[in-house]
Amino acid sequence: MTPLARRALTLVALALLNGCSSLGYYSQLASGQLHVLQAREPVAKVIADPQRPAALRQQLVKAQAARTFASQHLHLPDNPSYRVYADLKRPYVVWNVFATPPFSLNPVTHCFPIAGCVAYRGYYSVGGARGEAALQNQQGMDVFVGGVEAYSTLGWFDDPILNTMLSWGDERLASVIFHELAHQRFYVKDDTEFNESFATFVEQEGTRQWRARQGLPSPDMRAVQQRDQFIGLVLQTRQRLQQLYAQPLTAPQMRQRKAEEFERMREAYRQLRDQQWGGNTRFDAWVYAPMNNAKLLPFGLYDQWVSGFAALFKNSDGDWQTFYHAVEQLAKLPAEQRKATLRQLAAAQSATS
Repeated sequence: MTPLARRALTLVALALLNGCSSLGYYSQLASGQLHVLQAREPVAKVIADPQRPAALRQQLVKAQAARTFASQHLHLPDNPSYRVYADLKRPYVVWNVFATPPFSLNPVTHCFPIAGCVAYRGYYSVGGARGEAALQNQQGMDVFVGGVEAYSTLGWFDDPILNTMLSWGDERLASVIFHELAHQRFYVKDDTEFNESFATFVEQEGTRQWRARQGLPSPDMRAVQQRDQFIGLVLQTRQRLQQLYAQPLTAPQMRQRKAEEFERMREAYRQLRDQQWGGNTRFDAWVYAPMNNAKLLPFGLYDQWVSGFAALFKNSDGDWQTFYHAVEQLAKLPAEQRKATLRQLAAAQSATS
C-alpha cells in the first residue's frame, strides 16, 4: 500500500468526512477518498495540454484567478487545494443521506474524532446512499438523499477542483471554492449549522467582491430576492413544524397536521411565484416533489445563521481578518450562548435590511 493510500485509509477510518461502526461503510469511504486523491493532476498541467478540451482549460484558467483572489483578498488558506483537478466521471462526488424522526427536525447525527458530529452520512455511490436511505425508511425515519458537488477535507489533503464542480459555470465554481476554503479557514466540531452558515456567508460575500473585482454588474436582484424569499419560506415552515412537534398530539393527529404544514408551504410558494415572481417556476421541482422533515434539513444547516455572520462582518467594518477573529471568539462560547448571539446578530441584520 502506498503512503498516500495508508494516509487516506487512516484518516477516513478516523471519520475525517463521515463514519460508522460498519466495516463496509469505512471501506467505501477509504476507497472513495483514495479514488479522488489518485485522480488529481496539477491544474497548470491540464491548462497547458492542447489535447484537453478548450472549454475545460478556459474554465480552469478562470478558476485559478478566483483561487488566487480567495487567498489574496478574502484571506482564505494559501495552499495547493483547488490548484489540482480531478475528473471523477460522475455528476456528484458524494451523496449525503439526511434523516430525522417523523415528528422532529433534529437530524440523526454521526460523530467522529476529527470532524465531530455531522447531520448526514456520505456515500461515494448513489447506490450506497439509496441503500442507507432504505434502511432508515424501514426504521420509520424521514429521509432525504442529496448529491454533493464538493467537500472539504479540512486541510488534510489538497482538495481538487472536481468535474462535478464545473457544470454551473465560472461564477458558481468560484463560489464553491470560496465556500470550501472557508471550511479550511475555520471549523467547529459538533456544530454543522455554524460551520455551513459561516462558509455560506463567506461564499456569498466573497462572490460579491469577486464580481466587483472583475467589473461585473451586480447579479440580478430579482433572482437574489426570489432565492432569499424561498429560503425564508422554508425556514418559516421549519419553525412552524418545530412548534407543532412540541405539542402533545397523537401520532395520527401529528401526521395530519404535518401534511397540512407542507401544503401551507406550497400554497405560500404558489402565491409568491404567481403574484410576485411573474410565474417563475425555478423552485417548482423541489416544492412539488415528495416532502418530509429531512428534506428541510439542508436549509437549516446551510442558511440558519448566514444573516448573523453578515452582521458580524458589518460590525468588523468589512475587514476579513477582523471578521475571522470575531468568528473565532464566537466559536469559543458554549453552544447555546453561541446560537443566542447569532440569533441577536441576525435580528439586528434583519432590522437594518
